[in-house]
Amino acid sequence: MTSNRPYLLRAIYDWISDNGLTPYVLVDAGQAGVKVPSHVIKNGQVVLNLAMRAVANLDLGNDVISFQARFSGVSQSISIPVTAVLALYAQENGQGMMFPADDNSSVAGEGGGGNDADGDSEPPPSDDRPKRGAPHLRVVK
Repeated sequence: MTSNRPYLLRAIYDWISDNGLTPYVLVDAGQAGVKVPSHVIKNGQVVLNLAMRAVANLDLGNDVISFQARFSGVSQSISIPVTAVLALYAQENGQGMMFPADDNSSVAGEGGGGNDADGDSEPPPSDDRPKRGAPHLRVVK
């Protein structure tokens, strides 16, 4: 099966835009194929405004997100592989979706890229959180 990531990105983008908020994308700028101006990269990542008023020719494709944007008054062609997207969220309230970093290295169709939001997959065994017993409820009056 193909990755569900591009479909989730389009759905979250539409949801954010339909609610009158500003969609921002967090990108791992160190991944192959990421084409963004180097001066906007901080700590190997870049946050970009994807609002229709901020970009031109936005294409949320299955493999690549591409658009034109201005940086310091100069129009630039931006290209971001879908696998490099770490999160898509609303700038005003932070609501959106984060994508696991370990999924970023998988290639669509190789079996590892389709579990972003399935809910039936277990967390990786190297989880550092302390183990807890069964949940319990207590009546508070």
